[in-house]
Amino acid sequence: MKVLIVGSGGREHAIAWKVAQSPKVDKIYCAPGNAGIEEYAECVNIGAMEFDKLVAFAKEKAIDLTVIGMDDPLVGGVVDAFEAEGLRVFGPRKNAAILEGSKAFSKDLMKKYNIPTAAYENFTDPQEALAYLETAKFPIVLKADGLALGKGVLICNTLEEAQDGVKEIMEDKKFGNAGNTMVIEEFMTGREVSVLTYVDGKTIKPMTSAQDHKRAKDGDQGLNTGGMGTFSPSPFYTEEVDAFCKAHIYQATVDAMAAEGREFKGIIFFGLMLTADGPKVLEYNARFGDPEAQVVLPRMKTDIIDVFEACIDGTLDQIDLEFEDNAAVCVVLASDGYPVSYQKGFPIKGLDTFKEKEGYYVFHAGTAKKDGQIVTNGGRVLGVVAKGDDLKQARANAYKAIDLVEFDNKYYRHDIGKAIDEA
Repeated sequence: MKVLIVGSGGREHAIAWKVAQSPKVDKIYCAPGNAGIEEYAECVNIGAMEFDKLVAFAKEKAIDLTVIGMDDPLVGGVVDAFEAEGLRVFGPRKNAAILEGSKAFSKDLMKKYNIPTAAYENFTDPQEALAYLETAKFPIVLKADGLALGKGVLICNTLEEAQDGVKEIMEDKKFGNAGNTMVIEEFMTGREVSVLTYVDGKTIKPMTSAQDHKRAKDGDQGLNTGGMGTFSPSPFYTEEVDAFCKAHIYQATVDAMAAEGREFKGIIFFGLMLTADGPKVLEYNARFGDPEAQVVLPRMKTDIIDVFEACIDGTLDQIDLEFEDNAAVCVVLASDGYPVSYQKGFPIKGLDTFKEKEGYYVFHAGTAKKDGQIVTNGGRVLGVVAKGDDLKQARANAYKAIDLVEFDNKYYRHDIGKAIDEA
């Protein structure tokens, strides 16, 4: 098979690495890719939002399967563009990707179908939002409705903070048109857990659980980021929690989308909060998480091509989805100053050492090739991943592995997976 992967981050590197393990695959392309993905794929200079060029390339190269990694093209309708030309593509159509593309839509869906989530209201008028806040309990959560690179959520502890947040999202348009509509919802307390699932329109199969660390600094301080590290599995995601989610959240979401005439095929990422009243949905995503994919895919035993094809063909019920009985931790190496401003172009040393180490991986997020050298080219530069028999061992291994890589302005959190110690 010939496979095309669309995207350029650490998630797409992890997908390319996993796809390369399938005996069914002879050739991988990635558009636009990055310096790390080049090890497994031929990178093509086509942007993820250039649908016509992507479709033309897939036809020209007789691509057997295209895998969409990123949220923007999915929400924009890239799958519809491929299907219109009779091409096989993994990911939800535009009318299903709205599950991630509009937080207002997803909240209304959960309310209609009794899927547990936080109480909320949607607003299109900033004055109405401000009036609502006068009567609200704090802390409270403000969410830009559309895509905002994982950064469009503000947790406000006071009325003043919330008023500033409304101005930032709806009036100053910090997140562009994503802030035309805003969701205000109750602040939930508990443990956060991420569960990625494969979906074929009717059947849903959960992958192993994970937990992300969104804030830039140790102790969950600083600004929201795309993710500073992950661990898998979550010790807080018990068999009881799993049973509840399967009964009341996972299948219910797939059935709700089908009932709305929005058949979902691809990946539903459930961001969950384990509250005192049971698990509730924080948010949905319509693709692999980043950096969740970097800890989940290395633990997956099943051939990923078989799973992708079963999701497209509606035969997921015939797949035995298996994961290793171990653990993995990913620590993101970022450029100092991320997520605000940072310098690029610093040479990265030590990447080759990972090739000799079993159970250690480095996934490129923001890298490029310059004068034959791999250099930093983004805020999140690399995801250093290590496996272990359990979470504590995986965490120790990941932090040991960080020292193998060097670049100027290297920055990372020192407490990824620290919650493990409390489990």
